[in-house]
Amino acid sequence: MGRLDHARAHQKWFTPAPYVTSGCEIDLRPGGAFGWMSRSPEGEESTNVAWYLEVVEVQRRVWTTILHPGYRPVSADLLFSITAVIEMAFVDGGTAYTATAMHGDPERGRKHADLGFHEGWGAALDQLVVLVS
Repeated sequence: MGRLDHARAHQKWFTPAPYVTSGCEIDLRPGGAFGWMSRSPEGEESTNVAWYLEVVEVQRRVWTTILHPGYRPVSADLLFSITAVIEMAFVDGGTAYTATAMHGDPERGRKHADLGFHEGWGAALDQLVVLVS
């Protein structure tokens, strides 16, 4: 799947409804950008940028929002600063999907959880399942 195909696929599932992914850029390689714009039902836009740290075709993606290009650190003030590890494996005719999100400290993790982080990632995964079914 090419860069544009990955971006188009992400736009269909990555942001939990009723929010939508209004734009997406994926450079699927270590050091490559993963950027997306989310739009709320009220029309408010937010821009998010992450960088891939590890890409193992089909099996594993590791990305972080705490670095700029060239692995330069961003401000420590970001509430949503996370490093995500997405792992996939073929199991019994299906796919096992494991997502691990690591926050800089427990307080930021709790704040993100209080804002619905777990429910949002679960809803996005449900949207992915519908898309590939």
